[in-house]
Amino acid sequence: MSQEELKKTPLNAVHRALGGKMVDFGGWDMPVQYPAGVIEEHMATRTRAGLFDVSHMGEIWVEGPDAIPFIDSITSNDVTKLADGQAHYSTLPNEKGGVVDDLLVYRFDAEKLLLVVNAGTTEKDWDWITSHKGDFNVALTNASDDYCQIAIQGPRATEILQRLTETDLSEIKYYWFTTGKVDGVESIISRTGYTGEDGFEVYAPADKAEQLWNKMLETGKDEGILPCGLAARNTLRLESAMSLYGHELSDEISPLEANLGWITKLNKEGGFVGRDKIASQKESGLVRKVVGFEMTEPGIGRDGFDVYINGEKVGVVTSGSPAPFLKKNIGLASVPVEFANVGQELKIDIRGKHVAAMVVALPFYKREKAAN
Repeated sequence: MSQEELKKTPLNAVHRALGGKMVDFGGWDMPVQYPAGVIEEHMATRTRAGLFDVSHMGEIWVEGPDAIPFIDSITSNDVTKLADGQAHYSTLPNEKGGVVDDLLVYRFDAEKLLLVVNAGTTEKDWDWITSHKGDFNVALTNASDDYCQIAIQGPRATEILQRLTETDLSEIKYYWFTTGKVDGVESIISRTGYTGEDGFEVYAPADKAEQLWNKMLETGKDEGILPCGLAARNTLRLESAMSLYGHELSDEISPLEANLGWITKLNKEGGFVGRDKIASQKESGLVRKVVGFEMTEPGIGRDGFDVYINGEKVGVVTSGSPAPFLKKNIGLASVPVEFANVGQELKIDIRGKHVAAMVVALPFYKREKAAN
């Protein structure tokens, strides 16, 4: 795809001005890193604060009397359990029990909910969601172009953002949200993220993106905030063992195989698309499972590398890279369940050489929560 054909977020010019190294990411022109480098960006987020442009994500409004039962019928988590101002993580299963996408569901009220989906699958998700509307009394709006989304993450994120809003951020619990002004801009302020750190995702009108981004960088300068690209976002989510669609999840991989049984409510009233297939899989026993591994010999087990046990190919690395904060080489891999136990020895085929690794407990990294 040519440079001219790539989609651009409202912050494209800012990324270029900051020296961002731009790449084609699922048809979007996005910064993979900035001059500070991936390791510095990763460490800034773990120890201070990082700023991420996630405006390429998709936003779909679901409004009307049947908003909750409709979303409940197409997602794996239980939407009826959400309170106003609460969000949850979920999946859109397909009829085979695989996954169309993973997403966040935000409940504003009983008749107004927001779905936030992945950038590369927004059109596919929109087609899937609209095709299942049936007789539900809902209005669906693809508002993806209307919003920018900026994530400020890390142990200093709250204090930086607090200087820009009169909203008391301490009142927003993890996976809850509110509306309020950030630097005078009416926004959705959500205590969510994809880094394993505390922080917020701010949704605001697309034409306010540069104002908010620049103000957050300026306000967090003394705290050492850094703009962060896709590479650091990936290493941060991997250390935290968060799934990436197209890697740990796909049209062929079920939520159970991806360790997402906790957001797959098989017994919720009314069921959901793919429910019977997933339930059958659970009853008959999983064949494969995504596990975490750590390299025990020098080498990096990267995405797509084959996994061997006793000389036999048994699986594939779904995500793998060095972990800057943990200072280890780690990864996630899909393997048969009989090899999914912690301590299981593996070999990763790295350019024809079988290099030793071992299955370890997940997540690799978990932040220490501040005492209240």
